[in-house]
Amino acid sequence: MNPLLQYRGYFGSIEASAEDDCLYGKAQFVRALISYEGQTVSQLIAAFHTAVDDYLETCVNLKVTPEVSCKGSFNVRIGHELHLAASIAANRQRITLNDLTKQALAHYLHDASSTRAG
Repeated sequence: MNPLLQYRGYFGSIEASAEDDCLYGKAQFVRALISYEGQTVSQLIAAFHTAVDDYLETCVNLKVTPEVSCKGSFNVRIGHELHLAASIAANRQRITLNDLTKQALAHYLHDASSTRAG
């Protein structure tokens, strides 16, 4: 089973509670608390859809822009030595540190997906 639900551009976790005998989750990659639960996988998926729809409707009613998953920027704390080495490598390639980071992530993700597929 896919570890994430997906609906209308939002992603949700799938968790189980033995104590409460239920499935539950919350929206991932956004700060807003969007949570849901159900007794079966089908109920959990339906509850996730309802929770996302409710969130979007609430945003419309409050006249606020809904958050989007992964807005496209993030801060990474990598330490002085790695930061310096990456900056020097970017400079040598005559690209920005941002472009070097994007290329490195794309390369890593491509290799990771190739490893899973094979």
